[in-house]
Amino acid sequence: MQIVPLEPGLAASWAELFEACGSSCFCRYWHFGGSKNEWLARCAHDAARNREEQLACVGEHGPASRGLVAMEDGLAVGWMKLAPRTTLGKLTRLPVYKNLATFDPEGVYVIGCLLVRPDRRRQGVARRLVQGADDQVRAWGGRAIEVYPRHADAPLHDEEAWMGPERLFVECDYEVAAWKAGGAMAPYPVYRKPLRE
Repeated sequence: MQIVPLEPGLAASWAELFEACGSSCFCRYWHFGGSKNEWLARCAHDAARNREEQLACVGEHGPASRGLVAMEDGLAVGWMKLAPRTTLGKLTRLPVYKNLATFDPEGVYVIGCLLVRPDRRRQGVARRLVQGADDQVRAWGGRAIEVYPRHADAPLHDEEAWMGPERLFVECDYEVAAWKAGGAMAPYPVYRKPLRE
């Protein structure tokens, strides 16, 4: 398995991964400006538009399209959005994350989602993607990575853990940066990993 940045030459494999997962978002959620109902309608009835928007960003090498792809024998088996927080304005407008404005976003990258082919889940693909983030973010000039897993006492369904499993980030040396209230973890903690030279 190789962990590589998403480039135009991998666009077709990347798109096929989303189709294999039945995921109509094509990683456009953080960039969509409409209401929640408009987003759901677009995913249900105009998924091709999501796909084409993201592929256009990849072709332009825009930072908002950045991410890592897990490739195996020419097949994309996993994807991790890895974009500068400054390109994800919607994130800081969400009620559960709006306090992020207190953190300096300059040089901070965000793991915005993780997607693994259904037949390759629980086989270490997501872990390899997360482990590959450090060196890639350094290469892009970043200084830290933030992640936003949903905290729950019971196991989450795969679709509920689209921001990544909390345990994985803890095991990869991410530390809580926000929302640890009263000694109990809130449902939407923020984890951060500073990158050292």
